[in-house]
Amino acid sequence: MKRFSVRWFSQQFVLALCVVPFAVSAEMQGLSDAQLADVQGQGLGIVLDDFKFAHGTDVDNGRIFRIGGIKSSAGEDVEIVVNQLYISGSGSNYGQNLSPVNLGRLTNPFSIDLEDGDNIGIPGKAVLSVNAPSKVSAADGFSCLDAGAGAGSGTCSSRPSGANRLGERPDVGLQLNVKVGDNQSSNLNVHAKSAVIDGSHIRLWGDDDRQQLVGQFKLNFYTPELSINACEQDGSDCGSRIKMTNFALELALGNKLQPMYLDVDGSGNFVAEIETIRRPAQGAIAQDGTRQNSNKAEWDFYEDYYTNPDYRSNLRIGNFSVGDRDFGSARVEGMLIQHLKIDTHDLAP
Repeated sequence: MKRFSVRWFSQQFVLALCVVPFAVSAEMQGLSDAQLADVQGQGLGIVLDDFKFAHGTDVDNGRIFRIGGIKSSAGEDVEIVVNQLYISGSGSNYGQNLSPVNLGRLTNPFSIDLEDGDNIGIPGKAVLSVNAPSKVSAADGFSCLDAGAGAGSGTCSSRPSGANRLGERPDVGLQLNVKVGDNQSSNLNVHAKSAVIDGSHIRLWGDDDRQQLVGQFKLNFYTPELSINACEQDGSDCGSRIKMTNFALELALGNKLQPMYLDVDGSGNFVAEIETIRRPAQGAIAQDGTRQNSNKAEWDFYEDYYTNPDYRSNLRIGNFSVGDRDFGSARVEGMLIQHLKIDTHDLAP
């Protein structure tokens, strides 16, 4: 791992740096609940400069990145060996030439905030919010997909690499091998070039009625190339590469009208559920469907639900190919999740 720095700031923290003498001698002290209640910070911002990460299996030096303790449905041991995991500057040639990259900018960092739910449509709640760099106006931002884009070309704030900057768009890759029992499988390789997640966030809070953790998840993932292929266990004799160019995923799971509930069932398995949107009260929506003849609050509720683009998911692939076979473009736009339930299950017999 190469050198990197972490920068964090809030209005109060920056002000403290301005007034505290250069040399101080102090120790950390605990704060009472009353003192903590008076803290009015603006959240924690994180920027990683000159960052490069590479980790995986190095058999020659006795280092193996192994994930075990998993059973197949037939009771066989499942072993996952991570051969390579990397985060690098763009132009890494699928992880072969690693270089530094910046993650976040001082003007638009990754952030962790405790937000007032009244301001984001979750009344009466304190909401933990973890955010990627936010999107900006098209006049100030960069194209989310073009690795050579200039300013004013799109809404992403993370910049591509250039002659005078590292940029904030990393190459990301994973190579792993899965062994089930005595059967050796091929290596699976996943690579994303010049990846951007601007506008992504996770929001979490507690539900008093259900006594559960509740969340909203927004994942934006943009890359000019996402590729997947498989090779022999030693990394040789690779099959055809599945390549998706100009890949854009905008996934919305949960919203202020229909949040995602997170729980663990009695057997210890994870459960995530987005409940069906509530039905309108009898007669609340007029037969002609107009707001004028309906209950105004009910009509506005469903109008927001069905028309707000923040509640919808999109997937766009500029071109999909397998080896030398071209399947063209693909789009799924405006997908609204009406109901979703995800349960994990123990695969052991």
